[in-house]
Amino acid sequence: MPKGSAELTNSRREEIVAACRKLYETMSYQEITIKEIAKETSFSRPSIYNYFETKEEIFLALFQKEYESISGELDLLCQSKEALSPDELASALAQALERRPMLLKLLRMNLYDMEENARLTRLVEFKAAYRDFILAVDRCLQKFCPTLDEQSRHIFLYSFLPFMFGLYPYTVATEKQKAAMEKAGMEVTPLSTYELAYAGIRILLKGLQ
Repeated sequence: MPKGSAELTNSRREEIVAACRKLYETMSYQEITIKEIAKETSFSRPSIYNYFETKEEIFLALFQKEYESISGELDLLCQSKEALSPDELASALAQALERRPMLLKLLRMNLYDMEENARLTRLVEFKAAYRDFILAVDRCLQKFCPTLDEQSRHIFLYSFLPFMFGLYPYTVATEKQKAAMEKAGMEVTPLSTYELAYAGIRILLKGLQ
């Protein structure tokens, strides 16, 4: 593919993904369609199919960008800090998550259905970004928690990753959900993403030391 064509393709893919992000900030996944996404771009709906075959592929590309972003931040953390205590590492990881509400919102979705409706090539790209995120977290553990052996790091990772899926539902509630909880006699005491993430990560790290 000529260089100019590759640049145009990447530029249009970025525009489509950015449009999806903008819509998902105010609309539900069910409400967002290829037609709605096209309205936020500079080209027509049929043109989108030259870059993504389904809405799910667009969401996976957005997901991929979020993982790439947080992986880059964690790698920079490893490069810029000589040492961190477990509490400081827990705080750094919690801050990285708090800065990415879009990633946490995406994590609450049904990933199985999204993956089923995406081409293998697109799914591989997404999985590679997810793998790189896991490796970035593991590099942080190896550098800042050198007493953790490989098994302990695996225990952390496969406790931390599912834990991430629950952060958004427990820190963000709609007015309808709040009203329902109040009528059900539940105390509505929202925690910030940082508070909940820091507490959970700190417990995991201290339990493995």
